[in-house]
Amino acid sequence: MSINKDSAPDLYQECVTSDRDEGDEGDETTPLITNGSVQPKAKGASFASSVFNLMNAIMGSGILGLSYAMASTGIVGFSLLLVLVSSLAAYSIHLLLKLCDQTGINSYEGLGEKALQKPGKILVGISIIIQNIGAMSSYLFILKSELPAAIDSLLSPDRTVHAWYENGRLLLIIVTLCVVVPLAMLPKIGFLGCTSSLAFFFMLYFVVVVVVKKWSIPCPLPHNMTIPSDAFQISNSSDSDCTPKLFIISSKSGFAIPTMAFSFMCHTTVLPIYCELERPSKARMQNITNVSISLTFTIYLISALFGYLSFYAHVASELLLGYDAFMPRDIMVIVVRLAILLSVLLTVPLIHFPARKAVVLMLFGNRPFSWLIHIITTLTILSVSLLFALFVPDISNVFGVVGSTTSTCLLFVYPGIFYLKIHPGPLRSVDSIGAVLLVVSGFIMGIISFSVIVNAWINDS
Repeated sequence: MSINKDSAPDLYQECVTSDRDEGDEGDETTPLITNGSVQPKAKGASFASSVFNLMNAIMGSGILGLSYAMASTGIVGFSLLLVLVSSLAAYSIHLLLKLCDQTGINSYEGLGEKALQKPGKILVGISIIIQNIGAMSSYLFILKSELPAAIDSLLSPDRTVHAWYENGRLLLIIVTLCVVVPLAMLPKIGFLGCTSSLAFFFMLYFVVVVVVKKWSIPCPLPHNMTIPSDAFQISNSSDSDCTPKLFIISSKSGFAIPTMAFSFMCHTTVLPIYCELERPSKARMQNITNVSISLTFTIYLISALFGYLSFYAHVASELLLGYDAFMPRDIMVIVVRLAILLSVLLTVPLIHFPARKAVVLMLFGNRPFSWLIHIITTLTILSVSLLFALFVPDISNVFGVVGSTTSTCLLFVYPGIFYLKIHPGPLRSVDSIGAVLLVVSGFIMGIISFSVIVNAWINDS
């Protein structure tokens, strides 16, 4: 799975970017501030590697919920919403890059403090904490749902007794205690960054499997088949279910935009990547952003489309669970499940780092490192994430709530507000008007999505 790589603390080095002409590709290097002194910047990352890193930062567990979002909005409705969200995400990054050039700040919390003083820093910190806890919960939820299926696929199909190792909640607790907690306790965890390249190829393989297996799943689906995630009973499946819908409006449609916002969340990573770029300039980094978001958009659309065309209205909110009911022992499905589980397992500690960093900065400021604070903060954050994963019945709830609140703020609302507060340009400029529209769009999408989600919960109850 992908990594929201605002990850290790050492990524947050302040960089000072010299004033550049808007059209200048920028051959100058960017000095780093280390221990209060400016030092020459080492040879930076290439254009291609920066695209690769940003794509890894964008793609995450949200890809498993996009087919469900398409089933709730229709093919054309989903495509239009995906274009809207991805375009707004790219534009908000454009505003952040302009602010980075103007202020020399390369962290989201730093921009929040520059724009709104200490309340801005706290607001961004809380949003990052909630966003990353939501991301960790979604990864742990995947472990809870997929580990039993992975183990079952490797055992004899003739067994009739269910053993303890097929209990998803118990397995999740054991794995968290034995693997996630020890890795998260490390003061530095930069070595886990190497898993990002593997995560990218795992994601590509996942898309290939979704496309290939579409032709192996009949429609209408076999009678009396149950998809475990949402307990969809397929006993009423008919030929009419095999007609793709172009537009759908239902109580589940409110989950679409938050899931997409969750899936394009990379803004806390963009500025550190910019700081490490070879020959850094706003135009060069904007091109990297555009290429990364375009490629991610393509991967998201293909996986969502073929996942939807495999199960239609019966898509599970966590796509892989749909294959458990129909082809639990298919070798391609088994391999992709194991690959994703391995990536998820190593990603959770990495996502935990920026959340812990935000907590420590807000509560303890720049105090010297303390093992007691480190351990208590680590265990608290992991415990909260674990509880959500254990007791939230549906991963779409995680995508919906986190996506409609913190993801929407970090993607749309904050960049617009920060730009309006920091940038000295006239309010009638193109970017100022765009920033206002970004803030308004973010508020509207967040409020409507969250209201629809709450209404769906009320109706379901």
